[in-house]
Amino acid sequence: MKSNVEYKKKFQEWLSKFSFPNYTIFSIFAIIMGAVAGLAAVLFHDAVELLNKILFSTSVENLFFIGSGIVIIIPAIGMLIQAIMIIISPSTAKRKGVSEVIKAVAIRGGYIPFRTTLFHFIAPAVCIGTGGTVGPEGPAAQLGGGLASKLSDIWGLSDSRKRIFTAAGAGAAIAAIFNTPLGGIFFALEIILLNDFQTPTFSALILASVTASAISRILLGNESIFHFQHHAFTDYSQLWVFIVLGVFAGIISLLFIKYSTFLQHLFKKKILKLIPQWLAMTIVGILIGVAGYFYKDILGIGYSAINEMLSNSLSWRLVLLLMVLKFLFVPLILHSGGFGGLFAPSLFIGAAAGYLFAYFFNSIGLTTDFTIIILVSMGAVLGGINTIPISAILIIFEMSKDYSFILPLMLAVIVSTTIVQLTIKGSIHVLHLEEQGYKIVSGKESNILKKLRVRDVPLRDIELIDEKTTLPQIVRKLIASSHDTFYVNNDEGRIIGTITESELRPIMIDYDTLKNVVVARDVMKPLVITVDYNDDLDYVLRLLSKYNLDQFPVVRDNVIAGSILRRDLLEAYNKESLKENLADGLSHELSTIEEAGTSRIAGYIIREIPVLDSLAGKTLASLRIRNKYGIEILLIKKKRNLFAEENEEEIIAPDPNLALELGDTLVVFGEESKIKQFQKEIQ
Repeated sequence: MKSNVEYKKKFQEWLSKFSFPNYTIFSIFAIIMGAVAGLAAVLFHDAVELLNKILFSTSVENLFFIGSGIVIIIPAIGMLIQAIMIIISPSTAKRKGVSEVIKAVAIRGGYIPFRTTLFHFIAPAVCIGTGGTVGPEGPAAQLGGGLASKLSDIWGLSDSRKRIFTAAGAGAAIAAIFNTPLGGIFFALEIILLNDFQTPTFSALILASVTASAISRILLGNESIFHFQHHAFTDYSQLWVFIVLGVFAGIISLLFIKYSTFLQHLFKKKILKLIPQWLAMTIVGILIGVAGYFYKDILGIGYSAINEMLSNSLSWRLVLLLMVLKFLFVPLILHSGGFGGLFAPSLFIGAAAGYLFAYFFNSIGLTTDFTIIILVSMGAVLGGINTIPISAILIIFEMSKDYSFILPLMLAVIVSTTIVQLTIKGSIHVLHLEEQGYKIVSGKESNILKKLRVRDVPLRDIELIDEKTTLPQIVRKLIASSHDTFYVNNDEGRIIGTITESELRPIMIDYDTLKNVVVARDVMKPLVITVDYNDDLDYVLRLLSKYNLDQFPVVRDNVIAGSILRRDLLEAYNKESLKENLADGLSHELSTIEEAGTSRIAGYIIREIPVLDSLAGKTLASLRIRNKYGIEILLIKKKRNLFAEENEEEIIAPDPNLALELGDTLVVFGEESKIKQFQKEIQ
């Protein structure tokens, strides 16, 4: 039986026979990714609809002897099923939501295990299909991104391409769910890629989202989810109303985020330590069922209730109650352990808030259009809760197909998201990732610097002078030395200050008077920032920027080992970045190199070296291969069982803390003589 890797190689060999330009192949891949994501989103939509029909129509009719009270237990059963799934596969269950796709793109080269994708198709379908009052878009994005990741892996694409297509798959699924191709494009840019814009990425997003949206329109119809009468906005003197609406929506968004964060910590630190998770989830399901028994509009996604608000066919008291219930239940479901998204609940809360806002304004004699206020409020709360201003504007615009109120929509959304971002200091998704211990800034660039340590940069000599050194001696040293910074140490050998031209210039006017009385201790600037030999370069660069300096002394085992310069740090970054780009570009070719195979590039060679007993169990940091032999590790091939969560053979970027295992393969780059020396010493 042929292995998964052999099938990959055969497919890649077959693909290489075609002489299409790279951009053509890239475009074809993007369209295929969009088609797969679109079909998956449609399947997810149909699965939720089928469950709703079976459980809330067929079951109630067939179980008439129980009565309509059956509705109460259906959400509880759904939550219990999800709890059982969590017990069966706890590690997979944790990888849920949009944040998992962000981590995959930024940290794992776009890799999402297929088991995770399958799990997070079933669990959210059960949650929403049994009345869970959450949205389908988060699971759909994870589904689209996961399938795109799997296809990228099957095709043997490089990590850089896999990242692009994983993001494109997630955006395409959003485009298909809401029938909003532009919204899907900017969802991927704003959330998945954290606004890391690149031209090839944008091309993939467009092709994938348009394809997915077209499939959605063919299979689900071309009608908008929301139905309302169009009312053109023409009275621009009322723009101030939408500024007030934006503030109102921003406050509601902020309250929702604060309440959600509070519940998250409450469940994590207290509730789930007192009672089993399955019991907590079942109780939440019963509460939803009771609420749904009296107010059926709170069950499920809630699009029908939004349409009733848009047609002004509900009382303000009922709208207020529905908004409060949705506000309370969505975080309860998600943080107790349920699966679902926040987009649809944000639209629901926004519609209810807009309805109440319009009702209040009309009741005090300020005539406003209910439909426009509700639509704008939906966008403002969607943008506020999810901190996605551009995506929110485009989603509402594409859903409404009405350009006339785009200006008030933009105004309210920007006001709302600005209030939220000023308060929480950034995106809610980045905040959640930081709570999990991830620091993702500008994609993988921050990760490159985090992987490098001060010890990986050549240290410069440091110019030390004693604190009792006289002024004439200091001046002579400054003139004769190539250094522009002197470090002053005391009798104990500890650095206590720095001296540069800036400190000397003011006293040179009175040089003749001061030359016999002033010593280094009197002139020095007392603030000294040191870094440790093992600090990462991301931390060092942030310190350099914070204090506007060009170098720091480096301490190793409580002794000054030298200094690190900004330019050396940036040179190390550029070298590592070049290496990663080279690795990305070559990963497709390297995946087909035979064991111990060799490829030559401009006088250097790339070779695969199997991990033997002498290397097994050791980390790359402890081996210090770069420092000892002057060769670079481009990639590591790790073999895994086909049915495990990882691939049978996975190509990963080198990590200093990664422990090598027997069966791994190092892909190294450097001069042939140095690589041969390395191979000889590890035999």
